[in-house]
Order: sequence, then C-alpha cells, then structure tokens
Amino acid sequence: MSLVLKKAPIFRAPAVVNGNQIVEDFSLEQFIGKKEVVFFFYPKDFTFVCPTEILAFQSKLAEFEKRNVAVVGCSTDTEETHLAWLSTPKKQGGIEGVTYPIVADTAKTIATNFGVLAGDYTYNEEGEMEFVGAPIALRGTFLIDKKGVVRHCVINDFPLGRNIDDALRMVDALQFTEEHGEVCPANWEQGKDAMQATREGVASYLAAH
Repeated sequence: MSLVLKKAPIFRAPAVVNGNQIVEDFSLEQFIGKKEVVFFFYPKDFTFVCPTEILAFQSKLAEFEKRNVAVVGCSTDTEETHLAWLSTPKKQGGIEGVTYPIVADTAKTIATNFGVLAGDYTYNEEGEMEFVGAPIALRGTFLIDKKGVVRHCVINDFPLGRNIDDALRMVDALQFTEEHGEVCPANWEQGKDAMQATREGVASYLAAH
C-alpha cells in the first residue's frame, strides 16, 4: 500500500550527521512544522550505484537547502559502517564529503514500515524462521511535507539509479502548488505554466500548449 497522503512512519534510530558524528536517536520529527524532507533509501554501503546517488544528492544539497528542504539517506547498514564509508575518499569508492544525515536501519523496521524492504520473514516447513528475498532496502525516495505527510514516492529496483533532478522538481511542484493553489501538469518545471484545477483551466492550458 502506498504511503502517499499518509503520515510518514515515525522512527528513532542511530545516524551519522555532518559526515563525522554518530547520533543515537535521530528522527524526522525534528523537521515537522519547519521543513519538507526528501527521505531516501539505498541498498548497501560500499557498493556501486549507491555512491553515485548519494554523491549526486550531495552535489544538489545547496539547491534543496535553498528551498528549505532536508535531505536524509537510510540503509540497513550499521552506523559504524556508514561512518567508515563517509571517511573513505571518493577515489577509493567512498562518499567522503557527504554532510546530510544517513540513518542506520539495522533492525530493518524503517524500511519495512516505508514499504521498501526487498523481502520478508517467513517460516519453513520445520517451523524455522527464514528470510525470502533480499534483506536490504530498495531505492525508495519519499517527499514528506511540513506536516509529516508523504506527498510523493518512487521506488526503484536495485540496478536502477534514481534521478536527483526529478526529486528536486517534485519539491518545486509541491511548494508551487501549496503557494499558488494551481496544479502542475506533465513535465512541469519551475518557471513553466501551471493550471487551475478546473475544466476551464485544463482547456486553457491545453489550448496554449
């Protein structure tokens, strides 16, 4: 079931902040009433597609911050592994220089509650617990508004890296529609025409485009 239009699941978990500091009780609740949040999951530290995404978010971080949006990453690795990866130079496959928080979901409860864990626990014929699938997170991206409600999400399979510019575009769309009351048509980008959510508004927009 999609989380869109529902409250984002609440959690408290360890995270690495500022690229060098472990905090034990990180929560998205600190942003409610203050900032929108782009909360994204990735499969594993020290892998291949993941560092390209994490560094791409960092390269666009100033654009998100200019819009008063927090960026937060999460995987099922430990906070110590996060810290080790954050301390590894890029030329060695690391993500040194990343400053936004990265959450450690070692219990896999955050990924489960957000619907991105790529498998599930079950029992075999002997009554023994086993895991079917991959016990790591898919590439989920969630846009959470200032009320803590999920307004947009997209979930990719492991080989499919996400588009960071589109995450930024969705932030622009959300902020535009909340400020102006208009809706954003297909392929809308900041600076382009939006439209009124009426038959007349749609007709006028289509006639002009």
